[in-house]
Amino acid sequence: MMAQYLGLKAEAEDCLLFYRMGDFFEMFFEDARIASQVLDIALTSRGEHDGDKIPMCGVPVHAATAYLQRLIKAGHRVAIAEQTETPAQAKARGGYKALVARGIVRVVTAGTLTEEALLDARADNWCVAIGEAAGGVAIAAADVSTGRFEVIDCLPDALDAELARLGAAEVVAADGGDHGAVATTLRPRAAFDSGAGEARLKALFGVATLDGFGQFSRAGLAAAGGLVAYLDHTAKGALPFLRPPRLTQAAETMAIDAATRESLELTCTTAGQRKGSLLDCIDRTVTGAGARLLAADLGAPLMDARTIDARLDLVQHFHDAGARREQVRGALRALPDIGRALGRLAAGRGSPRDLGQLRDGLDGAWHLGERLSAIDAPLALLDRLAPKLRGHGALIDLLKRALVPSPPIEAGDGGYIAAGYDVALDDLRDAGAGGRRAIATLEAEFRTATGITALKIRHNNVLGYHVEVPARVADPLMKPDSGFTHRQTLAGVVRFNTPALHEVAARVSQAGAHALAAEAAHLEELTAAALAQREAIAATADALARIDVAAALAERAAEGQWARPQIAGHACFDVVGGRHPVVEAAVARSGDRFVANDCTLVPDSRLWLVTGPNMGGKSTFLRQNALIAVLAQAGSYVPATRATLGLVDRLFSRVGASDNLARGRSTFMVEMVETAAILAQATPDSFVILDEVGRGTSTYDGLAIAWAVVEAIHGDNRCRCLFATHYHELTRLAERCEALTLHHVRAREWKGELVLLHELSTGPADRSYGLAVARLAGMPPATVARAKAVLAKLEAGRAKTGGLAAGLDDLPLFAAAQVAEEETCDAIRAEVEAIDVDALTPRAALETLYRLKQLARDG
Repeated sequence: MMAQYLGLKAEAEDCLLFYRMGDFFEMFFEDARIASQVLDIALTSRGEHDGDKIPMCGVPVHAATAYLQRLIKAGHRVAIAEQTETPAQAKARGGYKALVARGIVRVVTAGTLTEEALLDARADNWCVAIGEAAGGVAIAAADVSTGRFEVIDCLPDALDAELARLGAAEVVAADGGDHGAVATTLRPRAAFDSGAGEARLKALFGVATLDGFGQFSRAGLAAAGGLVAYLDHTAKGALPFLRPPRLTQAAETMAIDAATRESLELTCTTAGQRKGSLLDCIDRTVTGAGARLLAADLGAPLMDARTIDARLDLVQHFHDAGARREQVRGALRALPDIGRALGRLAAGRGSPRDLGQLRDGLDGAWHLGERLSAIDAPLALLDRLAPKLRGHGALIDLLKRALVPSPPIEAGDGGYIAAGYDVALDDLRDAGAGGRRAIATLEAEFRTATGITALKIRHNNVLGYHVEVPARVADPLMKPDSGFTHRQTLAGVVRFNTPALHEVAARVSQAGAHALAAEAAHLEELTAAALAQREAIAATADALARIDVAAALAERAAEGQWARPQIAGHACFDVVGGRHPVVEAAVARSGDRFVANDCTLVPDSRLWLVTGPNMGGKSTFLRQNALIAVLAQAGSYVPATRATLGLVDRLFSRVGASDNLARGRSTFMVEMVETAAILAQATPDSFVILDEVGRGTSTYDGLAIAWAVVEAIHGDNRCRCLFATHYHELTRLAERCEALTLHHVRAREWKGELVLLHELSTGPADRSYGLAVARLAGMPPATVARAKAVLAKLEAGRAKTGGLAAGLDDLPLFAAAQVAEEETCDAIRAEVEAIDVDALTPRAALETLYRLKQLARDG
């Protein structure tokens, strides 16, 4: 047995191996040690291997799902080794001592889950592969629980943003490639060959050409082929359901990098929790599929104005028609998750209950489609969705006739095929029921004949049907002429058999076995009938999710008195009465009122420099406008009185930072890396929020960096930008940057106390109120008094010398300074570039060094 185990363990590679032994999955050696710690189960031992005891532990097969969930959550992969033949087949093959054959039937990984208990109903579960070919990069992503399959071409510098958008449970890349650092799993490079990938896709979808799906890049074929190969490897040939791939370009959606997603807390907070995020704040969906789609929409705001308006039209319809919205939401709330039920059936892990969910879900979708088709309104999106809700009449009728109202999860015990669907099955059930009645009659007869009132006929998997009596009255039945045959003696009871019972039991068992076989055959037929329409069923699931999202966003807009945004054809950002939805909800819970603020970014005022005290609301103001852009392009109403927005191609947020010790980066280094990415990638159509750039280093360095960044944003990137700062010296830039305007959050001191008004006004702040904030935070009065004295000295010195601001009035603009510096260095650069290093002798090198030093002195 250990030889068989070790062979399977070698095949399982880095996975924990669940080795089926009877009713348990056993683990041995290091796998057992790991599993016992993660699962908190006893570690035992058996036998010996190389002179040492073999560590082992096990979990019951019937409870394996719960243990798998814990192992997967802990970051492990699990290979399932099942028996591939029965003991009888093994005996026929190799005799009495033949070992039952086993094989790995599935590799369970975080990205290949389909079981309902292992998945979050309200979140997608993406498995992603990264492909490279012909100098390009692409991502292939599949959610095998629903069959969604996407191929995304992207630029190398946009790869991280796409991976952050998907939030993949598993990332697969080629071993030895450029993306091993972001991968959770590495596979052989041969699996990512673009030619082999094309062949895999053609074979998977049964087509001679892929043109019907769109134009694949070589990188896209490499990614898709690598993903399909990996899914085939984990499923051991039983490839899960994949819908035809949807080809997209990263440019079709707003680019949001990982740092921006984290700082804006779009779908989860910086602590990794859903609660407290934008998604949690706006999610009013009533189905799991709707929640998953809403998260995807927030993660990938659109760049096509017509598609955005189509979504907004449907949201507005449900917003304005409150009664209809409630009817639709009530109908959706009652529907099961047919997308994931279909995924389980397609993966061969379905149950009678999954077929029942398809029946009920498709039937509910048909009735909802009828209701929505009666709407007489010019809604392009609804016109596309409503027909997809219908068209399954024959399948619905078949499943209604074939299945009981509430089919069980487990198929092994039968009882899921409805009476009247199969006459032969009904006869078998009647025979079994008749046999059970006969057994009850026999029990009564045996009691009368023996006089033992405690006599019972019982059943177990070892003895089958048998007579059981208390041990104290068993002696008369032990006599040879009693008609009873002794089978087993236990503490307190003795078990017997009789020819009459054996005959009746054989009829019952035979009828029951035939009935189970007939039901299993029907289950297979019904599953095949459902899978024959899987594309149409998946389209219905998508349509239900989109309707749920639209109705949910309408519900949220009605709750918060949100407004429909207008999408403009030029780079503008005009928001009246904007609010931060998450902060507003938190403020409302405390009984206070959120202070709304306007934001108008136009060509001659596209960069706002915002000053004011800490806790005054600068960061909230910056974030709320970024969130409004995301919501608008996702097709949602926005928390504002009125909003007109030009499309944002890239969204950047440099708000707060923390150390990244794993990569050797300090807080300031993280800040500089993120700021550098903004300056390198932001376009005139981008939207940037920057908060306190430069605060992580010395005052002079920080001010210099912030000054240069503002000039670069204004003169080079020319994007819409909100820049919050405590460097009041930056306000001087308003005199030389024509598109920069000054704003501040208002605050007042009243009787020695700081009053934060959270209102935005034009012009610079009169001062920073730092000491007042320190007092408000509870700093000891003596410390505040000392700080006040130090501040007075510093301000006196600044007034005398010019302080930080000295010389700033004479500083040329960014571009001019850059040119001057480059001109100064030109002579030295030219001299260095002319040096033939390999031809220099030591003496010549020394002379060259003297000459360069002289040039530097003269320059």
